[in-house]
Amino acid sequence: MSAIQKNVEQTSESYSASFTQGHLALPPAKKYLVLTCMDARIDPARAFGIELGDAHVIRNAGASAIDALRSIVISEQLLGTNEIVLVKHTGCGMLTFKNEDAYGIVEKNLGEEAVAELKAKNLDFLPFPELEKAVEDDVAFLKASKLVPDSVTISGWVYEVESGKTRRVV
Repeated sequence: MSAIQKNVEQTSESYSASFTQGHLALPPAKKYLVLTCMDARIDPARAFGIELGDAHVIRNAGASAIDALRSIVISEQLLGTNEIVLVKHTGCGMLTFKNEDAYGIVEKNLGEEAVAELKAKNLDFLPFPELEKAVEDDVAFLKASKLVPDSVTISGWVYEVESGKTRRVV
């Protein structure tokens, strides 16, 4: 067992020993979802004031609305959320490369067959060159989607990893 797995096991034992929230309902109590980046420097619960059971938190590389659409539809249509808070962040890795760069690294590390699989799946890594514009573009994508009802409130934000502050973009 790896050190990470041991930590998960030990932490689970400690956490579950005093856990009292098992009664919470499946749908989020405050009926919203937060879409943010998978970056390890972001603690959505603490940074955005989310208590256990309040909201869905969807995380992926770059807080991509395109990548998260499946989860967004499930959250809204099956579990009743009616607001989306999209939060990208400063210093995001998605600002540092282009698709060609990612494909090149995959080829170098995993070989041509892996690149062939990426191409067969038509995988776009969804990098972006400008942070605020990426927030605006993702909010516009969600607002234009027929899969997100017009009644859903959508806002776009930037979390500053340097200061811990979150500022509204749109």
